[in-house]
Amino acid sequence: MTDTRKTALVIGASRTLGLGLATAYLRRGWDVIGTVRGSRHTGLHDLAETSGGRLTVESLEMTEPEQISALRDRLAGRTLDLLFVNAAITRGDIPIGEVPTDMFTEVMVTNALSPMRVVESLRPLVAPTGTIGVMSSEQGSIALNTEGGQDLYRASKSALNQLMRSYAARHAGDTRKLLLVNPGWVRTELGGPEAELSVEESIPGVVETIERHREPGLHFVDHQGQVVPW
Repeated sequence: MTDTRKTALVIGASRTLGLGLATAYLRRGWDVIGTVRGSRHTGLHDLAETSGGRLTVESLEMTEPEQISALRDRLAGRTLDLLFVNAAITRGDIPIGEVPTDMFTEVMVTNALSPMRVVESLRPLVAPTGTIGVMSSEQGSIALNTEGGQDLYRASKSALNQLMRSYAARHAGDTRKLLLVNPGWVRTELGGPEAELSVEESIPGVVETIERHREPGLHFVDHQGQVVPW
């Protein structure tokens, strides 16, 4: 009997939004591979222990290119129906002229360059009809930036969006779906305690948005399925 279960790879699944995604896809009957940084025990490990073998935990420091290559080699032969990259850091609300160069580099490498390295490297594992998704943010929208603030974080997400746009143009004939997803303002370490949504309120919409998109090409959408202005 052929196993028809789908497989999702969630990059950055140790907690909050990434862990929520892994949990949601397990509940939908998918097999899930989730990555964590380092070797410490996380909520993803706890979830794996109750998954009946359907959740595999992999180690990945996304900012190290050789670790991305090693993960690709370990997953060789697997077919992914979904590759979703969830990773971002912020270093506070600092006017851009006061941001140290090393901080600028750290945030840009983590939030923009590294996710694209993952997409470029792991793309061959994604089924031709599969989906490649990256967690973006409304703060990456240039059109919606009417108040300023969070200069570096906004710039990193805008850079991520632009790089995905370039990726989509370079692979214009690809049949895979490409999504930049804004999860909403969520109460995470990054979003802060005053955010509007809990993880449990955001993630079901994120998953529905991912599953609802069937057209190839790049789409910038939010957790309610609405188009986000570039």
